[in-house]
Amino acid sequence: MIEGMCKVSQKSVIRLFAVCILATLAGTAWGWDKDYALDEIVVTAPRPAGQPLNTTTLSTGDLAARQYATSDTASLLSDVPGVGLQGAGGVSSLPIIHGLADDRVRTQVDGMDLMTACPNHMNPALSYIDPTQVENIKVYAGITPVSVGGDSLGGTIQIESAAPEFAGIGQGNLVKGQIGAFYRSNGNVLGANAEAILASENLNLTYTGSTVSADNYKAGGNFKPAGPAAPDQGWLGGDVVGSSAYEVTNQSLGIAYRMDNHLLTAKVDVQNSPYEGFPNQRMDMTDNENTLVNLGYRGEYQWGFLEARTYHQTTRHEMQFGDDKQYYYGTPATIPGMPMNTEANTTGALLKADINLSERDLLRVGSEYQRYRLDDWWPPSGGNMGPGTFENINDGQRDRYALFGEWEANLDHQWTSLLGVRHETVKMDTGNVHGYANTNGMGTMVNNQLTDSTTFNGQNHARTDQNWDLTALLRYTPDTTQTYELGLAQKTRSPNLYERYTWSTWAMAAVMNNFVGDGNGYVGNLDLEPEIAHTLSATFDWHTEDRAWEFKATPYYTRVTDYIDAIRCTEGASCTAANATIQNQFVVLQYVNQSARLYGIDLSGRMPLAKTDWGRFGLKGLVNYTHGENLDTDDGLYNVMPLNAKLTLTHQQGGWDNSLELVMARKKDDVSAVRNEIKTPGYGLFNLRASYSWKQARLDFGIENLFDKLYYLPTGGAYTGQGKTMSINGIPWGIAVPGAGRSIYTAVSFKF
Repeated sequence: MIEGMCKVSQKSVIRLFAVCILATLAGTAWGWDKDYALDEIVVTAPRPAGQPLNTTTLSTGDLAARQYATSDTASLLSDVPGVGLQGAGGVSSLPIIHGLADDRVRTQVDGMDLMTACPNHMNPALSYIDPTQVENIKVYAGITPVSVGGDSLGGTIQIESAAPEFAGIGQGNLVKGQIGAFYRSNGNVLGANAEAILASENLNLTYTGSTVSADNYKAGGNFKPAGPAAPDQGWLGGDVVGSSAYEVTNQSLGIAYRMDNHLLTAKVDVQNSPYEGFPNQRMDMTDNENTLVNLGYRGEYQWGFLEARTYHQTTRHEMQFGDDKQYYYGTPATIPGMPMNTEANTTGALLKADINLSERDLLRVGSEYQRYRLDDWWPPSGGNMGPGTFENINDGQRDRYALFGEWEANLDHQWTSLLGVRHETVKMDTGNVHGYANTNGMGTMVNNQLTDSTTFNGQNHARTDQNWDLTALLRYTPDTTQTYELGLAQKTRSPNLYERYTWSTWAMAAVMNNFVGDGNGYVGNLDLEPEIAHTLSATFDWHTEDRAWEFKATPYYTRVTDYIDAIRCTEGASCTAANATIQNQFVVLQYVNQSARLYGIDLSGRMPLAKTDWGRFGLKGLVNYTHGENLDTDDGLYNVMPLNAKLTLTHQQGGWDNSLELVMARKKDDVSAVRNEIKTPGYGLFNLRASYSWKQARLDFGIENLFDKLYYLPTGGAYTGQGKTMSINGIPWGIAVPGAGRSIYTAVSFKF
């Protein structure tokens, strides 16, 4: 039944649903004054952990102002010090922590470690939960306890939906819910969400659903010539960002049972996305169906806290050229695109205990397991893409087995320590492969399909990594207004399947294996070693006792051994002399281990400004700086955000909650030369947000990019959103993906 509902996601249905809700709720919200009693909420939770001071927690109140201004859950992290975004599709940005992105960041959704299943990483973990479903976010930036880390370098992001609610004792059944809808002018974005809860004292049943559709968005000005998107496609204005439209529907059904201090949960999440464009990729996503089953247990005992979880993810993913990319190729142009299919299954399990050794000492121990299977194949479509199927990854396997132990000690009222060790065994393997044809080319075209596949098949594919993580933290709190912390950590990450096992040096195949959005082609490397990062970090936290005023500074230094970077490929069909030296075109690269260094500082703070008859005024801000370099080549690291800052003037009065944001970034000129990374100018943007809340309703409205400024995303990659994208240099080089121009948004939500 859920699968059937998931497929009902056509734009006409979405728009009708959203408009009906907007019309109904807008009329209801202004006159709603009925007094409702709040139901009792019981949440089972472990003893509060001694989290590093560089940990940021965002709850519903922090997130509410942005949940309807975006459909990209990763963008909710924009107020977290040290965090940036690697641009992708409209719901699929990839988080960056201190210059380390994507798989280098561990991302958990409702306790599940989720894997991407796409050679372009179009379906990352955060794309599987809608912003309106997010209840809590916790970000460990840099130094990360081993109990929440593993197989990552930059840190850990934990996203949680709402905990199950139960009726109060003797109060009968609890029936409640929420519906909402929103509209954003830039891209004609229209969406809706709903939640329904039925619960007794011990049993909870919850349904949530959301749907959104969007057209291409516009930049703040012309960044390219207007004209046909491609020879066989429609017209795009000079300010229209091609391949940025999307449509997605999420549905979730959960059941929970509570008995004393024990909580059992079961949840099924289903997502269907019939289309998502990617302006910095050669392909677009033309279907993505994802199912998640998540079973959990949490219990409190006299000795401490126990958590157990098991989950399973099934993903079916398809790519093809979308509406703005050339679809027919050949002479005459009769070859219908290049279909690419992926199927993946992830199964995971977790067992973790917090053991109270004494009032002073807490021991955390646990084990984790993850089994990942991936098949990536490209069916024939004619011409060079035939007569057989291109096997990009055949029976890919990646299994992780982890054990960890962590000791937290409150040494006295001023000193706290945290020591942890984690070991992971990562086993990887894949089967033999072949290209579209057992030849090395057609006519004058050289593609080395036979040579490359024969070389790959002649090698042993199995790899086993033994990885160690270590964390040591010492915190000093001399009084109630200041805290200081020093941390040292070793973090280890094994390569992903695409880094190790993609095998073709043919430019057309290589550019389809790119999850960083720079327009280049990538070839895997069977001999890659795991990355090992050593990080030294300190945090200085000054504040008033009630934290009405606070300022925090976190400088850090990271040295990475066997950092997985890239070089111009040296052997293969596209590994020519021109490819090795060209500086103003897209190129073919191969993953290699090198050494890297990253350092920087995060600054954040807030303070009250005034309390008047007009309300309470405050100021908050953050500054992020990261520098990254390859120590073997003296080259810059790819996609490192330049110096950036955000300053926000806040205002609260009665039901009003308003803010004016200034977002700034310095020009990006420290780039990765080996990738021909595109430089971007600096910018400053203003965003205006306002909301008014009643007891059961809320109205949001605002303007993003208030002055409609044309700017380019420093970590948005290269613009490959239109044209002859199958040809590596059949599209212009040197255009960065621009950010969105002015967008007016409004949303209304209603609780019952």
